[in-house]
Formats: sequence, C-alpha cells, structure tokens
Amino acid sequence: QVQLVESGGGLVQAGDSLRLSCAASGRTFSSYHMAWFRQAPGKERGFVAAISTTGGSTNYADSVKGRFTLSRDNAKNTVYLQMNSLRTEDTAVYYCAARRVISSGYDFWGQGTQVTVSS
Repeated sequence: QVQLVESGGGLVQAGDSLRLSCAASGRTFSSYHMAWFRQAPGKERGFVAAISTTGGSTNYADSVKGRFTLSRDNAKNTVYLQMNSLRTEDTAVYYCAARRVISSGYDFWGQGTQVTVSS
C-alpha cells in the first residue's frame, strides 16, 4: 500500500511558476512508476506527465511539453512537478499517481491539489 500526499498548489498569475510535490509513504517507492494527472472543472481527468522508477525516463502531454518538468527523489520518496509559464488553461486539480511496474494502470492516487492560474 502506498499513500500519496500532494502539496504546492495555489493561485498564481499567467506566466508564473509553481512546483508541486507528491510525498509517498512506504519503503518501496522506488519500485513505482509515478505520474501526474489533472482535472479541470467539467472535464475528465487527463494525463500530464510520468516518470520511470529510476527517473531515467519521462513523458509529457503535448500541452505541457517544454513548460513542465517531472523529477523524483527516491531517497525522499517524493516526486516533483515543476510548472513554468503557467497558462489559464492549466487551472485544475492535480493528482499524483503510482503504478506498480507490473500493473497496466495506476494503483494509488493522492487526494489532489488545486492549481488556479489567473489572467
């Protein structure tokens, strides 16, 4: 079992930056692929970015590529989503998720953190 706690959300202006953190419980954090998803009001939850167990591989949604950077610190059981050049359309609740290597889907989810970008 893995518990995920997101932090770092808030209200910012367009063009600003934010860094989201996701702290995981448990001793096997390094065995999980990690990802961020987001859900805007009235929309389905969508993929933002993912990172492999070692951090050696990442992939991003086209809408955030070049602006967001996902990283992880396995010694601290934490993943970070650095979000730069924020746009109003980035406004959403951001969720952290963990996936076992053998799983096809994400097994554990955090409660989410709100990011609001004003114009």
